[in-house]
Amino acid sequence: MHLLTRAAGPLLDLIFPRTCAGCGREGGYLCDECEAAIPRLEPPQCNLCSTPSRSALCAWCRSANQPFDGITAPFRWTGVVQEMVYALKYRNVRASAPRLAELMSAHLMERSGTADVIAPVPLHPSRERERGYNQSELLAGEISNSTGIPLATDVLARTRNTPPQVSMSTPDERRQNVIGAFECVGDVAGKRVLLVDDVVTTGATVAECSAQLRQAGAVSIWVLSLGR
Repeated sequence: MHLLTRAAGPLLDLIFPRTCAGCGREGGYLCDECEAAIPRLEPPQCNLCSTPSRSALCAWCRSANQPFDGITAPFRWTGVVQEMVYALKYRNVRASAPRLAELMSAHLMERSGTADVIAPVPLHPSRERERGYNQSELLAGEISNSTGIPLATDVLARTRNTPPQVSMSTPDERRQNVIGAFECVGDVAGKRVLLVDDVVTTGATVAECSAQLRQAGAVSIWVLSLGR
């Protein structure tokens, strides 16, 4: 599938020219000027989950025994980043995945991050059939290609088809929505896992996935997303 998508790329570019999500200029999904203008994920922020916080730990991380070792992302969840992720998820702009993953991989390398396996956050099978793909798996595959870290799509499974997180009104509702929705079905005992999702907002989904990975014996769990 990936080979077919790449082979069809030049033809698709003629029919549907690639335009920058920021300025609309043809040539790519994000031009250098617009990339430079995107707000970066920078302090003050929580040392653990990277949400904006004037304290070393945010209220959530102070009150919860987090199963992950950290969450990191290159950008704030604003404007252009939202537009790129929505296009990938909901408008079938799968061809943007390599560019978005390039930004995520560069951020990972800046942090000298590494792992034994890359695990994408899974969709429920019915949701994936409806959409036709899992955007987190597309990103994780590209990151695996650029970093050499093996991709493991069979580590996590979504066992319950929950309502979309965007339909939840509060962080507590989002956390309740995904309780028991994931299962670790692969061997991660003694492994360092890089968990990849397109975006982390409240952190509910990646926390639930991380809890399952930790219970299965993962020794390190870092979460990487495009926006936070």
